[in-house]
Amino acid sequence: MNRGLAVPRGWVFVLRTGEYVIDWGDGRVQDLLSGEFQKFTESQYGRAISDSDLASLKNNGRVESYDSTTVYLRPLPEPPLRTIE
Repeated sequence: MNRGLAVPRGWVFVLRTGEYVIDWGDGRVQDLLSGEFQKFTESQYGRAISDSDLASLKNNGRVESYDSTTVYLRPLPEPPLRTIE
């Protein structure tokens, strides 16, 4: 039985700058190592994530497990909430 937050493997990829990210949609990605959110455009896409990338993330404690279609993530920081100023 796999644990963690199950996300489609296609949502997890590498930016041109080398960061491992998950695409949450709405033009925003989250860095899997730092937990930080950033704006995203398609031109920033680097490549699909490889098994060796996922093995490294597993060793770093960010990925619980993975297979050919799904990545099981350990908890990540929640997105910042907008407040009324």
